[in-house]
Amino acid sequence: MKYKVVDNFLDKESFLKIKECLTSNNFPWFYNKSVAENNSNDGIYFTHLFFNNELNKSYYFDLMIPILKKLKLKSLIRIKANIYPPTIKIFEHDTHTDFNFKHLGFLYYVNTNDGFTRLSKKITVDSVENRGLFFDSSVSHNSSTCTTNTGRININFNYF
Repeated sequence: MKYKVVDNFLDKESFLKIKECLTSNNFPWFYNKSVAENNSNDGIYFTHLFFNNELNKSYYFDLMIPILKKLKLKSLIRIKANIYPPTIKIFEHDTHTDFNFKHLGFLYYVNTNDGFTRLSKKITVDSVENRGLFFDSSVSHNSSTCTTNTGRININFNYF
């Protein structure tokens, strides 16, 4: 699988603005009873949908502009933030594809923890704050929990 990891993806000010917002007591996170697929039994997580279409934009959408400027996209499909609560030991979620059609994916890591993204049996990308991962999210991949008490936070961009 083709992929690219970029550390220190955003300037410090833009990064801290996103991190402080997503880790504040006032940011709205929404409960999901499964991770990979709607009926999978692979744990829980919380999400925030920044963008699903022009009619469904979050109040916090403008936080994503520094990242969007760097993606040089033609068309945006979705922006979704994820927070995986910590677990006693690391648990890998089921594999999934973000959408069942060819598109691009970008995963932005908000905090450093011992969780990861698995792209294939041979490719694992560690969760390091302010890291960006470019990959084909229409190919099977999976996420994991972490054991740090802050949980694992990332933002998933799907686009053309």
